[in-house]
Amino acid sequence: MSCPIIELTKRLICCPSISPNDAGCQEILISRLKRIGFTIESMNIGDTKNFWAWHGHGKCLAFAGHTDVVSTGDLQYWTHPPFELTMQNGILFGRGVADMKGALSAMIIAAERFVTINPRHKGRLAFLITSDEEDSGSNGTVKVVEKLIARHETLDYCLLGEPTSTQRVGDVIKNGRRGSITANLHIQGLQGHIAYPDLADNPIHHAIPILHELLVTQWDTGSEFFPPTCMQISNIQAGAGESNIIPGDCFIKLNFRFSPQLTELSIKRRVQELCNRYDFRYNITWKAMRKPFLTLSGDLIDVVVNTVKQYTNRAPKILTTGGTSDGYFFKKMGAQVVELGLVNATIHQSNECIEASDLQVLSQMYQRIMEQLMI
Repeated sequence: MSCPIIELTKRLICCPSISPNDAGCQEILISRLKRIGFTIESMNIGDTKNFWAWHGHGKCLAFAGHTDVVSTGDLQYWTHPPFELTMQNGILFGRGVADMKGALSAMIIAAERFVTINPRHKGRLAFLITSDEEDSGSNGTVKVVEKLIARHETLDYCLLGEPTSTQRVGDVIKNGRRGSITANLHIQGLQGHIAYPDLADNPIHHAIPILHELLVTQWDTGSEFFPPTCMQISNIQAGAGESNIIPGDCFIKLNFRFSPQLTELSIKRRVQELCNRYDFRYNITWKAMRKPFLTLSGDLIDVVVNTVKQYTNRAPKILTTGGTSDGYFFKKMGAQVVELGLVNATIHQSNECIEASDLQVLSQMYQRIMEQLMI
């Protein structure tokens, strides 16, 4: 593994940075960026580490990403230690190698090459890195962007290293994402003996018809750029498992992945209207995770598409599918936002892995994007 990009990835993987713990990753990245003349501004908030770094002045191209990873899960399902980078038959294994420490390494190595060759490049090359993307995100990118906006900073282009590819690096890029909002529905019943249902009120029985109606509701039809809004039940809790007790409460967690055809307010109103049609006592609280965003066109999309074609001899698909990302926050700063990263087939799974050769290709792509926008 005597290759700069693999060695850097190895150092990052060895940091057990389960969100929002950075575990030393950002110190490694900051040290590399300082060495090539970047100005570093740490913006640590609570238990979250963030930094904003830049080189040069003028029109700004920012690379963004996160050093945190999800938990390993049950270690018995890992064939290699999750916090050691292992290569086997050209495949690199380790927690976060795809999502997204490999992409971070590709960005840093690309920046090192680019700045060394072009020390007086036009514009400003920047990095915004957080350790709170996989968890709540409450003290991560959103807070850094708020601070940057408050002092009137703007971004022209933002490239996120999220793992967008599906089979080969560069086969899919993202120019937008759906929004995400979660409903916590509490249906109140009356606990009692299961043999005397007339003396109790079963909240699970109340939940069944409302959940069915929510599941068959067509929230919207999607658009040219976004699939239809999707609602999923992510959790149901009621009772303690006894066979002779009717529970007194039922807690249900619902998640909506929605396109710009809907708003958080419109979703809340429709759910409230449905609940009000049923004869049960309830309360509902909401947590908004991300809003949808879309970069319809612009220099950044053109440059990324041309770069992928150059290195893969094929045009990427441009999609908005998958989970949410921090892209929305950069859109608030006026940036064109595109995501380009490694293959996502094993992210959040045991034995997360990538092709070692994809790291080199992705880093070359990142460098070429810098060259086209900043020379």
